[in-house]
Amino acid sequence: MEEKKLAIIATKGSLDWAYPPFILGSTAAALGYEVEIFFTFYGLQLLRKKLALEVTPLGNPGMPMPMGMDKWFPVIGATLPGMQALMTSMMKKKMASKGVASIEELRDLSLEADVRMIACQMTVDLFDMDTADFIDGVEYAGAARFFEFAGEADICLYI
Repeated sequence: MEEKKLAIIATKGSLDWAYPPFILGSTAAALGYEVEIFFTFYGLQLLRKKLALEVTPLGNPGMPMPMGMDKWFPVIGATLPGMQALMTSMMKKKMASKGVASIEELRDLSLEADVRMIACQMTVDLFDMDTADFIDGVEYAGAARFFEFAGEADICLYI
């Protein structure tokens, strides 16, 4: 029987959007899937050796807020200086208190499970990114390479 395949496109570079590709990718690999994640545009931030990911409630109406803030705290308040750092800190503490692995841990787990991580070469060039800033084990290729794999995938996700 042929191995199932999961193709993921990761386009977001914030803390809350970093979890889905690594959780889904590592889980699928543990279930025997061949997995490839194509990181493009802001998703390339997830491949940096030193992560500085933040979360923001702006543009994210589904984000649960502490103390029911989403009901009484005006959206404009989320733009106040220091609010993004505060929300990021609160999210990290919440994740840790629930035993959720860090992005670095999930990323390492994914690599150990042979999840292939492909950095979009066009985006790397577009933003003049230094590949020395990325973790080891990353491959560099264009969209055509992704389609080679995704065209044969059983599941394809855009995150």
